[in-house]
Amino acid sequence: MSRFDPRREVNRALLACVSEYDHPASDEEPQGVSGQLPAVRHNRTGLEDALRRGGVFGAGEVRGLASPTPDDFTRELHRVCQEASGLLLLYFAGHAVTSTSGSELHLQMRTARVLTGNGLPGSVRFSEVLGELAESNAEQVVVILDCCYAGNAAGIWHRFDDPKRKKHKILLLMSVQPNRCILGGDADKATPFTRELTHVLDEGGEVWLSELYTRVKERMAAANYRAEDDDSQRPQALAPPWKQDADVLLAAGPGIVVDRPDPGPDGRFPWLPPLLDRLRKAVKRFGRTALAALLAVLATGAGGYGILALTGDSGPCAPALELRVLADPDMEPAVRAAADAYVTSDANTTGEGCRRSGITVNSAGSAAVVNALGERTDAWQQPREDDNPQRDIGPQPDVWIPATGADVDRVTEAAAEQDRIFARLEPEAEPIAYSPVVLAVPEVLDAGLDPTGRSLSHLLTALKRADSKAEVHRPDPEFTDAALLATTALYGDDADARRAEQGLARTERPEPSAVRLLCALPGRGDAVDDRGAALVPEFLLKSGTGCHPVTRARRVAAYPDDVPGLEPAFVRVRWEDGDRDATARDDAVDRFHTWLTGEGGRSVLGEQGFRSPTGERGLLDAASVPEGVTESVRPARAADPSTMDKTLMDYGDAHGPGRVLYLLDSSGSMATRWDGPSGGPGILKQTLPGLGGKDEYGVWAVHGTGDRTHTELLKFGTHGRREAEDALDAAEVRDAEADPPGALLDALAFMRERGSGDDRPQLIVYLTDGEDDGRLTKKALEEVLDRAGGAGVPVTMVSLSSSGCDQGRPATPIAEASRGRCLDAGDDLVPALHDEVARIGSGEE
Repeated sequence: MSRFDPRREVNRALLACVSEYDHPASDEEPQGVSGQLPAVRHNRTGLEDALRRGGVFGAGEVRGLASPTPDDFTRELHRVCQEASGLLLLYFAGHAVTSTSGSELHLQMRTARVLTGNGLPGSVRFSEVLGELAESNAEQVVVILDCCYAGNAAGIWHRFDDPKRKKHKILLLMSVQPNRCILGGDADKATPFTRELTHVLDEGGEVWLSELYTRVKERMAAANYRAEDDDSQRPQALAPPWKQDADVLLAAGPGIVVDRPDPGPDGRFPWLPPLLDRLRKAVKRFGRTALAALLAVLATGAGGYGILALTGDSGPCAPALELRVLADPDMEPAVRAAADAYVTSDANTTGEGCRRSGITVNSAGSAAVVNALGERTDAWQQPREDDNPQRDIGPQPDVWIPATGADVDRVTEAAAEQDRIFARLEPEAEPIAYSPVVLAVPEVLDAGLDPTGRSLSHLLTALKRADSKAEVHRPDPEFTDAALLATTALYGDDADARRAEQGLARTERPEPSAVRLLCALPGRGDAVDDRGAALVPEFLLKSGTGCHPVTRARRVAAYPDDVPGLEPAFVRVRWEDGDRDATARDDAVDRFHTWLTGEGGRSVLGEQGFRSPTGERGLLDAASVPEGVTESVRPARAADPSTMDKTLMDYGDAHGPGRVLYLLDSSGSMATRWDGPSGGPGILKQTLPGLGGKDEYGVWAVHGTGDRTHTELLKFGTHGRREAEDALDAAEVRDAEADPPGALLDALAFMRERGSGDDRPQLIVYLTDGEDDGRLTKKALEEVLDRAGGAGVPVTMVSLSSSGCDQGRPATPIAEASRGRCLDAGDDLVPALHDEVARIGSGEE
């Protein structure tokens, strides 16, 4: 490894700082972590500023995570590992604990608890972090840990199984020696290690990791910082002594740190300002020949402050006010990019070079946010154990950026029904940008769809006509507005929501956002990516390419004219009793909004792929039109709040507790395919984890050719898993043939009757060896196909024969007529069937 200067590379810094915990230890909750860490808030803002000023990380390359959950942390870690090709810096500050043996370090995130028996929910294992970092695209990785037992990370690095030696690009800087716990620090300033770290980074000039370690170690020794049990706190590194050619540049800034002496009661030396005024006049009158003597006097009498005041330079900057911005999940990357650019802009910098405000951006499911702002602001203000939006969504926002202004109307309507609300919304009159919701079709399908002027249903029909194997993917409508708006058109005015959902690609669970969906498709293989159309916001066809840039299928946008576009709103959120710093906060919000809607913000949003919110809705970055995007499009109708609410309810019904009826061929020919996990009952048992306590299901044993085509192994209803397994264990092969058409007709009629009053998802699973397929004669098959096509219940035909789904066998047309699926022994049968059941069921609690 050579001495590494990452300037001009694609770098990323991820600062995960956990200052607030949902479960601090108390008499009522002894399993909680050992208290809150208010000092860590200053760690994040101070280090963020230092890195941004340092000249190594560019605009948008430093990301702060304020008290993330484990999912938030791992998602962002994976993202930066994919994005960084130069330097990747990971910083963690918060609680941490070791395993009993000391062989693992658990980084405790916001939801962390400590349970009896070494259970550590809400934590992330450092060995897993190392694994992610080792597989990253970064050329060099630096990990900085400011937590208890940070020094134990070195041992984990040494024990890490890495036959390809990828871990050697990872360097560690740790706040304390192994098996030591550090103190939490003071609430009004950063923790000692990070305070000294930031100081050295801000000293100016080139700061290499080896020098940073040496200087921080010296400063901490001089200050005599103590760990718990009065041990000295000595930072560690992996591994000194540093080789001259094995080092990383972390900063190359101008240097701004100046030590200020303790001020007087009113914040400065009361005798100094008038003296400085007289001295400035003296310098003007007599010239700079007297300056050296004056400076010497001032330095003696007032320390560095007098010199700074005389020469006009600034002292250390006070902590900047932090704005909390809550965004729609699809909007989060764009809003974060804009916030990062704004924070380092002249518009957010004082005349003394200090940052006016910082911005923390987070996202949460759109339906949950609308519900919380409309009906649960009391719990957001004062969380309860059973209702805690601060835990489930995030901190109370100063600014909310939903993907459509219709969400504001939805909140307002819900809030009108409440006795008291604790948050008031003040939306700006105009949206900040515009982006259509498009059907992004893989170019290789050569579907030839009309790009504009067609409804979504017309486009989907044309797509299937162009390629019958094409699939349509959509993110979770409960999580993003873009997916919900697409679903309003998918369902239409009188459409059957359950049937509309059956037309989408089969996945066990939808991706939570369009960003995640576009990243997930290539990961499922070229075959899925190349035939997978996606309902996503248009802007992501330009900016949503941070993952799998080489393998992702190129897509062409079709613009359904009945899907409302995204018109993200800028909404000021005012909280009751939140007026302590209201004037400063209002000023910070106004400055951010002015910048965001001005030239600076439009430039960033244009780079992200957005269009103008008014007029012809032209691309903000007209000079760089992404491939597959139509330059000029007519805006679709505006989003309707009541339609969104109804569609969300219909979606919930269609994905609510499911109903599954299993048909198990129990005829005599099944005797050789009955026992063990690969036998009929064993296969069905392996699908049960896809069903939850609220799902209804039953099992029929299919045998007999007279009036009675089956017997009931498990009564249709809700069951515990053990009860269902016992019923399947008791199943027996019968000395009889089976009547597949009779059993299927009975099952279709049974399930149609069960689902007549709602849109809950339903499924029939028919598992057979296919020996009795001869009874599905032309007339009998036509009757089954006719009923399957009109019942609205998909049938998954499962054949234990490797040719059961071949052309000419009856299983395939039955599955196709019902919009189900045919699986045989030539498929990866058990996982595929489990996924089919899990799509219908709610899963185990």
